[in-house]
Amino acid sequence: MSAVPAVPVDSSADANAPWVVCLCAEWCGTCRDYRPLLAELARAHPQFRFAWVDIEDHAEIADAFDVETFPTLLVAGADGTRFLGPLLPHIETLSRLLGALQPPQPSSLDVDLLLAVLEKKPAVFAV
Repeated sequence: MSAVPAVPVDSSADANAPWVVCLCAEWCGTCRDYRPLLAELARAHPQFRFAWVDIEDHAEIADAFDVETFPTLLVAGADGTRFLGPLLPHIETLSRLLGALQPPQPSSLDVDLLLAVLEKKPAVFAV
């Protein structure tokens, strides 16, 4: 289980808001450095919901993504997937990405499964 304390889930986020999911690993120093930046970004972008998924602690929902580069980000919602790929822990880059998202593409079943788990237990994956 992740040793980094979770930031409380922002209950003001719309229940239909897209998710920004960081697929990471606790042993990854880059991911550990990214977590507080992601929490800061979550406060600055209340139109999104943010989640932190440790691919080892939650292998049942994360294995399908075959994450090889950390951190890997997923931006998706009920309307589809807008981004899935590695992104270095640079808050300005992620902020620009969130401001210029492409139209959603149909999500894979793996993305739909991950989002369903996040919807069910968002506090478990708090940034």
